[in-house]
Amino acid sequence: MEKLEKKIGYHFKNRGLLETALTHSSYANEKHGVNESYERLEFLGDSILGHVTADFLYRHEPPLPEGRMTRLRAELVCEVSLHKTALALGIGHYMRLGKGEEHTGGRERPSILADMVEAIIAALYLDSGMEEARRFIMEHILRDAELDDGHRSTDYKTRLQELVQRQSNQVITYSLAEESGPDHDKTFTFEVRINGEVSGRGSGKTKKEAEQMAASRALENLRE
Repeated sequence: MEKLEKKIGYHFKNRGLLETALTHSSYANEKHGVNESYERLEFLGDSILGHVTADFLYRHEPPLPEGRMTRLRAELVCEVSLHKTALALGIGHYMRLGKGEEHTGGRERPSILADMVEAIIAALYLDSGMEEARRFIMEHILRDAELDDGHRSTDYKTRLQELVQRQSNQVITYSLAEESGPDHDKTFTFEVRINGEVSGRGSGKTKKEAEQMAASRALENLRE
């Protein structure tokens, strides 16, 4: 916990809040004495993140039109953005998972990592107030936001297409690999293939978001 606190830039007065933010429901179900997972914190953190991001965009100079603010907010708080924050902080190393979730790759699942970032935001808010939560969001999520007229959306599919097409006869295809969850809260997993070989896999709450996540993973793999 101390190592993660250093990365976050904050020492918790109630470290139990941070531990809960990193606790998956599978762990809470398996361990006696652990009564809560990150899910309630994630609910609160999502609202705080949305508020801080909206305030950040509203105060931008020159003023941004409403439609652009809406698009930028969606981009800045999406799973892809939060997953990148989680990777930068190494949250996967600190999360508490049950054995089953551990064996099925939960430690690297983008949706869980993104949700835990929001849970950490809520933990900071409950431990110290809005300003500390705002500091974390500005430093770890919004710091590199590009909002000028030349801003390019985080369209990983387009970036992957441009990179692959530098060589001739390259074919990119996306396919639905998995679909889970109830009808009102489904998670989709897509695979992107380059010339028939899987190059990336990603999940999201919409098919479009899952395709973008898969493209992001493919870009990471191609650059390694």
